[in-house]
Amino acid sequence: MTLFSKIEVKDKDLSSCLQGFFVSLLASDKIDALLIPRQLPHKAVVMPALIYNPDDLAQADPLSPAFPLNAARMASRLTKKSSGEKLGLVLRPCEIRAFIELIKLRQGSLEDVVIIGLDCLGAYTNRDYAKFAETEGSTRRFYEQVLGGCSGPVDRYELAGACTVCEHPVPENYGVDHATEVLVEAATSKGEALVQGLNLSKASEPASRKKAIDGLVSDRTAKRDKMMEETSALTSSFEKLSQYLSRCVNCYNCRVACPVCYCKECVFVTDVFDHDPYQYLQWARKKGKIKMPVDTDFFHLTRMAHIGLTCVGCGQCSNACPNDIPLMELFRTSAHGAQKAFDYEAGRRVDEPIPLSVFEKDEYPEVVGIKGAS
Repeated sequence: MTLFSKIEVKDKDLSSCLQGFFVSLLASDKIDALLIPRQLPHKAVVMPALIYNPDDLAQADPLSPAFPLNAARMASRLTKKSSGEKLGLVLRPCEIRAFIELIKLRQGSLEDVVIIGLDCLGAYTNRDYAKFAETEGSTRRFYEQVLGGCSGPVDRYELAGACTVCEHPVPENYGVDHATEVLVEAATSKGEALVQGLNLSKASEPASRKKAIDGLVSDRTAKRDKMMEETSALTSSFEKLSQYLSRCVNCYNCRVACPVCYCKECVFVTDVFDHDPYQYLQWARKKGKIKMPVDTDFFHLTRMAHIGLTCVGCGQCSNACPNDIPLMELFRTSAHGAQKAFDYEAGRRVDEPIPLSVFEKDEYPEVVGIKGAS
């Protein structure tokens, strides 16, 4: 059974309230270190930090609308091998789902780990966040407006496209009066033991919470479906897809930023695609002309096939693209179709194997033409 508790908020300062909560976690014997977003001394820079010293939590900023990278990658590095330490991972919902996929790919572990999910209020692109955060108090201004019911841009800045169509905003605290309290939900036995040791006030899930979440998910799902319909029309043929990806320069930023693209060696940085000069000239002579660099379309088609079943739609591919190609829209559209075909949802459960990673005797008999023994 899910355990609900609450943290009292003083002076409507939600950030300080959460910082106090994280300090209490490090002070307990349940957590040795926290991976959490933290303001760096540099202006307008928030990055994940591994914190042992509770005093360093004064700069923790988990509510900031900054999302420079998907921290599932950092969670993977910290848990792939046992460290003997007890870690708390403060992650966005899409980061949690990406981490779950990496665990299934043996790139991480839940041993000695407690995942601490927060309400995801959304985030800006890197460019927009740098402008938004120029003024002091940007994080508080952001969460007060969003939690106050603002559905439009905050200070003229729209949320990143991936956030506006994310239908998985869980774990959630929507529907709670954040001016007075923060709801704490322990969804596992490990989390329940941790919360009970903090002596928090007991609470129950307010009815307004489910109503707020349902409304948010419904709105985002409608936007997602419209986005996918438009993207499908723009990429319905190879010629259209090639035009869609025409600004690609093969920088591979999207591959590097993708949390579930974990291969240590990528075929696109091997000799396979290290073409000799005569090959370029031969192709150009045969076709009359070729676009340079080559292999850009093939690169993205390969990535769609490679990570389509594990894509969580975090949007870091678009965030990392120097030429603003709408990659999130493309990958979410293709991934949605692939996952739907297998009745699979990336990051849904840690005990749900990734399709094609296990052998199923009777899978798709209408395709392969072979029926299992009855």
